[in-house]
Order: sequence, then C-alpha cells, then structure tokens
Amino acid sequence: MSAASTPSPVEGSATPAPLLLEARGVVKHFPIRTSNGKKIVQAVDGVSLQVRAGETLGLVGESGCGKSTLGRCLVRLIEVTEGQVIFDGTDITSMSRRELRSRRTGFQMIFQDPYASLNPRRRALATVEEPMRTHDMGTEQEIRDRAMHLLEIVGFDPSYADRYPHEFSGGQRQRLGIARALAVTPRLLIADEPVSALDVSIQAQVLNLLADLQRDQALTYVFIAHDLAVVHHIADRIGVMYLGELVEVGDSSPLYNHPAHPYTEALLSSIPVIDDEVEKRDRIVLQGDLPSPIDKPGGCAFAPRCRYSQAICVSDKPVLQLLSDGREVACHFPLVAAATTTLTI
Repeated sequence: MSAASTPSPVEGSATPAPLLLEARGVVKHFPIRTSNGKKIVQAVDGVSLQVRAGETLGLVGESGCGKSTLGRCLVRLIEVTEGQVIFDGTDITSMSRRELRSRRTGFQMIFQDPYASLNPRRRALATVEEPMRTHDMGTEQEIRDRAMHLLEIVGFDPSYADRYPHEFSGGQRQRLGIARALAVTPRLLIADEPVSALDVSIQAQVLNLLADLQRDQALTYVFIAHDLAVVHHIADRIGVMYLGELVEVGDSSPLYNHPAHPYTEALLSSIPVIDDEVEKRDRIVLQGDLPSPIDKPGGCAFAPRCRYSQAICVSDKPVLQLLSDGREVACHFPLVAAATTTLTI
C-alpha cells in the first residue's frame, strides 16, 4: 500500500479522522478508432489515493492529465475499467445502478461549467429542489423550505429563487450549482475546476464559500484544478497528476514550498509572483511535447520533458518512494531527500 493509504490527520485533530474515500488502482481507458485501427486512450492509469473525513485533497495537473476523468470515476459518473472506489467502507464500483442510487446522497459533484450543468428551463428554486424530490427527502413544504435555506446559505436573496440560469452571472451560477449539490446533505463533494472560469475576485468569493461550508457542514472535498496556488490555498493535501498517474502526493505546504518531483517544480515555477518580499522561483520551460496517452513511453512518462532525465528514466518506470517528510514521489531522482522505504501500489 502506498503512503497515500496513511494521509496525515486533518489539521487540528489529535488522531487521524476516519477514512471516507479510497481509490484502489483505478484505471480508465477509452477505446477510439484511428486510421490504424482501434486504439486505447489511457486517461487514468492505476491511481490509488485516500481521503479522510473533513479534509480537502487537491488534484492538480495540466489539461489532459486525467484529473477530471478520475473525479468522475470517484462518483461513478463514468465506469472504471479496472480498480475499486470505496466510499464509507463500501465498494461502489460493484454496485448495481439501483443500489448506487441510494448511495448517491453521500457524494455529489460540482462541475467546472455551471451553465452547462444547469437546466436552462428550470428556475433556481426548482433546480435546488429537484435532487431532494428525486430521493424523496421530505414533504413538498419541507423540500421548499430547505431549498430556500440553501439559496440563502450560498448568498442569494429570496427574490433570486424565481430566476433562470441565464439571469445569473458566472459566479452566481456556480453558487447555484453548489446549493444544488448540498441539497441531499452529502458528506463528500468532488469539485471539478469550480473556479477556473471565474474572475479572480469571484474565485475568492467561491473559495471562501467552500471553506465556510466545509467548516459548518463537516464536508470533505476532492478539489480538482490546474492552478497549484489555488489548490495550496484550500487543500490539506495535494496530489499531482501527469499523464494519468499520480507523481507526487503530500501535505500542502511542504509540497508547495519544496517540490520533490520535477513536474511539480515546473508547475510551481509557472505561478506569477507579484510580492517583492516573496522569493521568486526560476521559470522552468518544459521542452518537448506531451506524450500521447494512446502510446505512453516506457520508463518515466515525464522523462521526455524532464531537465534531470538520465538513461534509467527512459528505461525504467519509477516506483513510489517515501520521503523523509512523509510525502511520496514517483521519481528516480527526487528533488527532496528520500527515506529508504519503497512504496508499492
């Protein structure tokens, strides 16, 4: 089992919180047709991770790394090719659709594009009421009262209840999507790039709202983004993905301040620094092209673009190894001293 099996306790707790979500060797392949016949897109390639109740796990990586696909696998919006997803001690990948329906109240998803996920013909109040009606969660009056309360929680005036999605701004639509996700009182929210399409000032409002909701309603988040600065702000732990695999997982601050994987280092170097008192990182421009998920290279997938690459990186795939600070990294030459333990998944 990898070090992801023993994440650090949620900040402020004396003992580790109970495990809520676990992915075991999750694989997702998409068959496609090409001029050379059928091929397989290896979108997610053997990811294992764990999330404890009350914490926020951030997943980061550039576009095409498989993080959004993994998020959808975690809530079975798409079926895994191999592996298991365990939610609150139960393997949801082996459930029938009928069995899964009753479990969906425990986990919900916030989508990157709220407008695309909202019914344009349904008013705000009806949008929030819909999942409660689907799961028969009270009388009509109880459902209406809870929906109005949720709209108030996410910052809406009661007059907004009769508005359609096109009458809201981007940030307001995202708030509406959050209210809808909260309607069935979930314990886990998968937030897929929830602020990437918003202005910076609106991003801060949504992030603060998510933080307040987590504190007030004991929520657990898997927060997916491509911006490490945003993830560092909200996440307790961070997992860095590259070409369908986790290459580094660890507590937020050590990973952000002292990256161990060259890919993490490159991601961090791209973050603009405008404060003169903050040490600026040397800008790292990755060379070469991103390998195709259809034909992944042998050895380390990052080797063709890595400035530290050596012969072993091209020939041998690195295994996860434990670092002295408890992080894990898949690299033959980690940038932070490694402990002697080799991890297997």
